[in-house]
Amino acid sequence: MSSVLDLAGVTVRRGTSTILDSVDWQVNEGERWIVLGPNGAGKTTLLQIVAARMHPTSGTATVLGSTLGRVDVFELRPRIGLSSAALAERLPTGEAVRDVVLTAAYGVTGRWTESYDELDDQRAKDLLAAFGVDHLADRTYGTLSEGERKRVQIARALMTDPELLLLDEPGAGLDLGGREELVAALSELASDPASPVLVHVTHHVEEIPPGFTHLLLMKKGGIQAAGPLEEVLTADNLSAAFGLPLVVAHGGGRWLARAAR
Repeated sequence: MSSVLDLAGVTVRRGTSTILDSVDWQVNEGERWIVLGPNGAGKTTLLQIVAARMHPTSGTATVLGSTLGRVDVFELRPRIGLSSAALAERLPTGEAVRDVVLTAAYGVTGRWTESYDELDDQRAKDLLAAFGVDHLADRTYGTLSEGERKRVQIARALMTDPELLLLDEPGAGLDLGGREELVAALSELASDPASPVLVHVTHHVEEIPPGFTHLLLMKKGGIQAAGPLEEVLTADNLSAAFGLPLVVAHGGGRWLARAAR
């Protein structure tokens, strides 16, 4: 089984602060990872590293066989699909939903003078349909609900047929209905053998979709535990990561955590 991500001693420092501290992590083909931890654990910074948007201060980060610092990241990035809050803020609210997805083919936000062929148009349509938002193709992006926007963002991240798909807290800001629709869509994606390797960042156990296989549990910039999901997502590990006694339950393919009484 070949490695898609291989991080060894990855550390990120900003001034006197250490944001990531000697992180070792390997992700292999066919795996679907959850990155879980409290606010400030370093999850988003870790994702910026594996998205080739940031270099570590020390250590080595190898992404899709290329080591950061020894590769042209502008050639590497098109092989990585990314959905994040920072990227979502750059999407024009007046853009047609179809074009929000389509422009990912050129790595731009906002359609200008570039042209697209029939295959691009069809892929955008297929991706919108896959996430149940094809009926919104002619709507402007700014008129969508938060849940609809999240699904459009993930469709956009898949437009270039990436080998690695990174989702940074896609459930943030969603109400219960929007969250459950998103979890169902991600579960379907995770269950598809043709899907790329998935890394889904969250700080809510309830947002873990069925079909995900592994868990990286973070705390204060380091790794609390990592491995197969059902082995790592225990009350002891979760309690240590979040700093309070927790109870973990699993049923119907879903996870639940609450404070111990």
